[in-house]
Amino acid sequence: MLSAFGKAFRTPDLRKKIFFTLAIMGLFRFGSIVPTPGVSYKNVQLCLKQANNGGLFGLINLFSGGALLQLSVFALGIMPYITSSIIVQLLTVVIPRFEALKKEGQSGTAKRTQYTRYLTIGLAILQSTALIAVARTPGRLFSGCASAIIPDTSWPRILTMVAVMTAGTSVIMWLGELITDRGIGNGMSILIFTSIAARFPTQLWSIKLQKGLFAFLFVTAVGILTIAAVVFVEQAQRRIPVQYAKRQVGRQSYGGTSTYIPIKVNQSGVIPVIFASSLLYIPSLIVNFSGSSAKWAVWIQQNLVKGDHPIYIALYATLIIFFTYFYVAITFNPDEVADNMKQYGGFIPGIRSGRPTAEYLQYVLSRITAPGALYLAVIAIIPIIALVLFGATQNFPFGGTAILIVVGVGLDTAKQIESQLQQRSYEGFLR
Repeated sequence: MLSAFGKAFRTPDLRKKIFFTLAIMGLFRFGSIVPTPGVSYKNVQLCLKQANNGGLFGLINLFSGGALLQLSVFALGIMPYITSSIIVQLLTVVIPRFEALKKEGQSGTAKRTQYTRYLTIGLAILQSTALIAVARTPGRLFSGCASAIIPDTSWPRILTMVAVMTAGTSVIMWLGELITDRGIGNGMSILIFTSIAARFPTQLWSIKLQKGLFAFLFVTAVGILTIAAVVFVEQAQRRIPVQYAKRQVGRQSYGGTSTYIPIKVNQSGVIPVIFASSLLYIPSLIVNFSGSSAKWAVWIQQNLVKGDHPIYIALYATLIIFFTYFYVAITFNPDEVADNMKQYGGFIPGIRSGRPTAEYLQYVLSRITAPGALYLAVIAIIPIIALVLFGATQNFPFGGTAILIVVGVGLDTAKQIESQLQQRSYEGFLR
């Protein structure tokens, strides 16, 4: 494997792409620690040591690599882009205009990307405004810390901070597109990978300092086993054989080939975990902003804020399973696949074309999604188990969302490097 990496670095154009990607990743991490003008860096660091914010802003802080709670220039991270991408993808099913763009090929994809950018800027303005509004009041962003994070709360200063954070999100989008065009892998995925992986050493070392060497070794071993399990499941797929009949056009014969439709066990990726986490944060967000002390607010504080509560765990797992089926249903259309196969003369051996093919694909998809949904629920509950056993934060280094993203991006990037090595007649490093 090391020799294969050496071959990749000895290839001039591939080496240039790798170093370019690493440089962008370094620039992205640098922007994550540069404070936004108007933020008291000293007080932020003081509050970070005193408070534990694993719940309310934990998900966004995870995707920003810890930049959110430091109120840096890249505080919002890649989260506005992720949200806008998901919204545009969901609108494709609902709005005929977006569905038509999806079928237009490269031009339609470029148009949808443009819509995603505009929506990202709008969401960045809303999220930065909300974040600054919370941070203006001591103790709201960091529970238990009374230090003033934003000493000057005048409107010109607030508007400047919103503009800087929104511009930071725009720069992140630009950096991601630079990696996609001139580097290795998908740019946005690489930046998410950078944000999450950058926190692993600090979180592991904090477990070593707080819980001792045994807990550190145990957590590391569990993390390695979890990564191995995630790699195994992420690579697993059901291959449905497809046969294309021969067609005679003049003197030329077309078709007659055999292929397959790959249906992954985890067809939905990490999206259900993100949806479930975001939905469970909404009740806490409402209570936090309303400051209500009614019975419903007390019940939410007792049952839906602490991650180790049985009701929270049950709801979390149920929402993940529900969103897994929901997302698979809107992203994989058996009727469309069956129609495309019929149009080009393809059929599944033993299954008639048309409606029987669509019903068979739906049958396979619904049953292979079940273990995938349970797998996502188990992986997502691992940090909650760590919360109970070790008193760790919900930003446990080997948490479900982090591991799924890191492993997925790592595998995709490795496959891209592998394909580029094979184009140059080099032996790949996935063997």
